[in-house]
Amino acid sequence: MSEGLSSRVGRIISGGLNAILDAVEDAAPDAIMEQSIREIDDAIDEVRNELGRVLAAKHLSSKTLSDKNSEHEDLSNKIEIALAEGREDLAETAVSHQLDIEAQIPVLEQSIADAAEKERELEGYVAALQARKREMKEELARFREVRDAARIDTSENGAEASLGHGVSKAARAFERVMERQTGVTSGAMTAPKTAAQLQELEALARQNRVSERLAAIKTRMNK
Repeated sequence: MSEGLSSRVGRIISGGLNAILDAVEDAAPDAIMEQSIREIDDAIDEVRNELGRVLAAKHLSSKTLSDKNSEHEDLSNKIEIALAEGREDLAETAVSHQLDIEAQIPVLEQSIADAAEKERELEGYVAALQARKREMKEELARFREVRDAARIDTSENGAEASLGHGVSKAARAFERVMERQTGVTSGAMTAPKTAAQLQELEALARQNRVSERLAAIKTRMNK
């Protein structure tokens, strides 16, 4: 595909969608939200496919490296045998082959290291995309709750609900739908219990940093 995998993942995680969606956001907000979630599923599949290729290449390089190391060790034994039998010509051939193997080993090791790094990167992509998908599904559920509540309120009061709100062009497409249709930002709709727990977690993290800093100072003073 024309869009690079890392660029696509970055765009999805940051929440951006193609600008053309602006024209239909207000017409079918649910469809746009669901389309965003489907795009995440497609991206996850693509990342996993790439991860499979990376793992296969890593396995192949690891096996080749193992074979080369075994061959190098076997040649060392054969060199000793050839020299013991007075066949220096055979020993020279074996040594020459060992040098060829030694030239290949660093390349194979680097290939394995690169594959391992790419593996970690792709696994991070999958985790981030899955997290973003969970967030968007929660936001979609909250959007529908607010929308349905607004419809009930409209019916009871006999007035038309006005849920549209203009937002900054820099806002994420998914959040623009939320704000335009409900008048409430996704962040503002965080459940009270969740918000309290996050606040408590932040306080614990801060206290932990303070404790670590004091411990480091005490250790330095006692030296």
